[in-house]
Amino acid sequence: MIGLWIVLAAVAVALAFGGYRALTDGRARAVQSPADEVPRLNAARLGDELGARATFVQFSSSVCAPCRATHKLLAELTVGDPGVSHIDLDAEHRLDLVEEFGITRTPTVLLLDDSGAVRHRIVGAARRADVLEALDQVPGARAA
Repeated sequence: MIGLWIVLAAVAVALAFGGYRALTDGRARAVQSPADEVPRLNAARLGDELGARATFVQFSSSVCAPCRATHKLLAELTVGDPGVSHIDLDAEHRLDLVEEFGITRTPTVLLLDDSGAVRHRIVGAARRADVLEALDQVPGARAA
């Protein structure tokens, strides 16, 4: 009988964790830092040019299926807007940035403003509506 209770508890914990992940994955969260402590990235550190208005920096890994879906979504959103760019980084090869920005899983997307300041962070498969909302919140990020 004790074994049954252990199995039921394990199932309950797994369901609760799965529900939590379903609610939080892919949501864009604003980076909360004092103005003078906002983390920044530049073209030299990323190895690619930043967008004139905004840049999506995606940390991916080769075996990550949600990374491919996120890459496709961000590529679709940036292809028609030259002011917004998308940089895809292999997390395995950029451990310096992974450590600096506390990347614990892939995909993780950092949304930078025109100065390279990190304004939003998306962990998990990105959702189109959340990405567009985050982009709208970056000053000057949407095309006129």
